Amino acid sequence: MQNLVRREVIDAARTLVIKVGTNVLSRDDDSLDPDRIAALCEQIHRVRQTGRRVVVVSSGAVGAGIGLLKLPGRPTDLPHLQAAAAAGQARLIRLYDEALRGHGYHAAQILCTGNDFKQRPRYLNIRNTLNTLFEYDAVPIVNENDTVSVSEIRFGDNDRLASLVTTLLNAPLLVILSVIDGLYDGDPDGPQSRVIPLVPDWSDDLFQLATEARSRRGSGGMRSKLEAIKTANAVGESVILANGTNPHVLDEVLAAREVGTLFLAGGRTLPSWKRWIGYSMPASGRFCLDAGACRAICENGKSLLAIGVTSVEGDFEKGEIVSLIGPDGNEVARGLTNFGARDAAAIAGHRSDQIEGILGDLPYAAVILRDNLVVTR
Repeated sequence: MQNLVRREVIDAARTLVIKVGTNVLSRDDDSLDPDRIAALCEQIHRVRQTGRRVVVVSSGAVGAGIGLLKLPGRPTDLPHLQAAAAAGQARLIRLYDEALRGHGYHAAQILCTGNDFKQRPRYLNIRNTLNTLFEYDAVPIVNENDTVSVSEIRFGDNDRLASLVTTLLNAPLLVILSVIDGLYDGDPDGPQSRVIPLVPDWSDDLFQLATEARSRRGSGGMRSKLEAIKTANAVGESVILANGTNPHVLDEVLAAREVGTLFLAGGRTLPSWKRWIGYSMPASGRFCLDAGACRAICENGKSLLAIGVTSVEGDFEKGEIVSLIGPDGNEVARGLTNFGARDAAAIAGHRSDQIEGILGDLPYAAVILRDNLVVTR
């Protein structure tokens, strides 16, 4: 049956970002399932026929490599993981391209690392590339560049990558396809547990419903999916979490049927510049604030002044993203700092008219300007 809330969400979406987990695409022997990919691409064709754009964020390269290289299981060391990804990525993109060409499209491979989102010019290049591909009969297939990623520039899992891709686009809906029917109100294996069809407002209490188990082939679990959903909701985008082994799951999403869990967007939609500052990548450092600075930023829309900073943590340069921490130890905002870590520490707790005497000049009166700051609490 069609759901009116879902109908409104679907009608507003001009782009579907579809995240597909490794287990959705894999057989029991770790090899990729061409029939599953073909069914997914057939549904993508029907989405495209409605005039909507589609981006696929697809896991599966490492899993495909495990099968191709006949490895006994998922490697635990980085070199063997990267080797599996290198072998498997070619197989993954070929299967997508073959399936999409049957409907008149081409698969366009985009491989990303964390630096592509951390650095503003590269972030914009990804967005420009996606928007240009939409002009043609191409479906972008996005994956982490596992063959070169290291811990410092990894996303951690494709759930996070999918949420970041969603923040790049205009009027998107993020659909996360896993091997679970949605978010359960208890243990998914419990006989009394039921799928929660609608989450109207995000709450961190939802993390208590996440199980600790990770999939055998994938890198994430329910918690990583909820983290990604939280990010998308925070910038004003809705998310559907559903079971990708359902051969008609995208058709049911498009028909506004009550499949999976719908997480409604919270608050107003943030502009691209604010999305990048607040949610692109982990912060490079931390400013710990007093209560007055927190109120000025969160309630009164003010810039951050040095007098409100109680301490500075991390090693960062001017222009990097830093996290603003309240007296309770929780993050309240993020912003682009006007001062590197050393200078910021030197002026912390001082009035703006004292900065020149401490540093020898007054490059900025504010540590972070309001236009370069995003409240995240």
